[in-house]
Amino acid sequence: MLLLDCTGIHTLIKVDYMKSREFKPESLMMSYGYKPELSEGAIKCPIFQTSTFVFKTAQEGKAFFEVAYGHREKLPTEELGLIYSRLNNPDLEILENRLTLWDKAEDCAVFESGMSAISTVFMEFLKPGDLLVYSSPLYGGTDHFIKHFLTKFGVNILGFRAGESTEDIVKLIDNSGFSDKLALIYVETPANPTNALIDIEACKKIADHFSDVERQVLVAVDNTYMGPLWQHPLQHGADLVVYSATKYIGGHSDVIAGACLGSKALMTRVKTLRTFLGNMAGPWTGWLLMRSLETLKPRMELQASNATHVASFLKNHPKVEKVYYLGFIDPETDPVNYDIYQRQYDCDGAMISFDIRGGEEEAFRFLNNLKLIKLAVSLGSTESLAEHPATMTHVDVSKEDRDAMSITSKLIRLSIGVENSDDIIWDIEQALDCI
Repeated sequence: MLLLDCTGIHTLIKVDYMKSREFKPESLMMSYGYKPELSEGAIKCPIFQTSTFVFKTAQEGKAFFEVAYGHREKLPTEELGLIYSRLNNPDLEILENRLTLWDKAEDCAVFESGMSAISTVFMEFLKPGDLLVYSSPLYGGTDHFIKHFLTKFGVNILGFRAGESTEDIVKLIDNSGFSDKLALIYVETPANPTNALIDIEACKKIADHFSDVERQVLVAVDNTYMGPLWQHPLQHGADLVVYSATKYIGGHSDVIAGACLGSKALMTRVKTLRTFLGNMAGPWTGWLLMRSLETLKPRMELQASNATHVASFLKNHPKVEKVYYLGFIDPETDPVNYDIYQRQYDCDGAMISFDIRGGEEEAFRFLNNLKLIKLAVSLGSTESLAEHPATMTHVDVSKEDRDAMSITSKLIRLSIGVENSDDIIWDIEQALDCI
């Protein structure tokens, strides 16, 4: 009989592991939250391709629904049972349990896409009349949702740019006329595609400054660029962290997904809205992401190692004007960003952007002559990818804003994969030679 009470198994496994040693997340990715003997001894969690689950009794079904819909709190020893795959599914719950380990989060919700996670957070924590403060640049899809969807429903928006001081941002909010309506500060750091840094701790201080006994201003961080390995926003004061799990978490360019993590109280709200929007990830997505989590650390470490070699090559190439890479932040000439870098990041990451000497024509010629690196949007997968942000991922951002944020026609973004670093550099070099 196949039976998997995920929450109960999560508790059992955790207790067993922690008796003798507190294992690192990478050691738990193969087994945390799953008990093989309850699934015919399968070493990997099966794909629970089912829409609904059978209750043992009507009383059990009633109890499950009372808790799931918030009609009452769980009893001290009570566990939420499986009801319907729009509410919970074994593959989804085990995946969410494992994802919490990297960010040390209380709870996690997985979605069918990164934009599903982002838009659900916005819709849950913002209402008409509220003020959303956001950093720029942002991922193009997020930028579009903020400017063209949230404003349509009466949400006031206010952007600030990387490099602005805490005092400047506070003044900006004060002068907006909506400081008493501030509900959410949303940041993406490092920024896509320029690797610009935002100080999460400073954002939390700003949120606290505008909070009062009746209104808590929240901070949400898009951590897609660094994945769950190299930056931990919740540890720096963020209330919520979101991911496009398509990227490093998925890592194989074969699944679309998103994730949001935070406290139990906030995630209960996120999961409740997810239930009614119906944008949770399905069992196949959950299973694929569990597979990917097993190799997350070695994949990301190799990608980061490769990126250091690629960045060094680009920095010294005569046809490259500037390289945007965390490893090149200079403590002498850029002490503010260097301080943020030292506090927030455990690694330089595997994302590199660079300005080619010339403009769109030269950038396109470089992109069209790549042989190993694929010309495609997305990032964080095993294969190296290259794209042209100004005409692709950020085409919907106004030219004025793009220019102000250095997203110009000469900018190229690289996501470094797991190929041999010498081969990646060879490909970049021969493509540059074609200019």
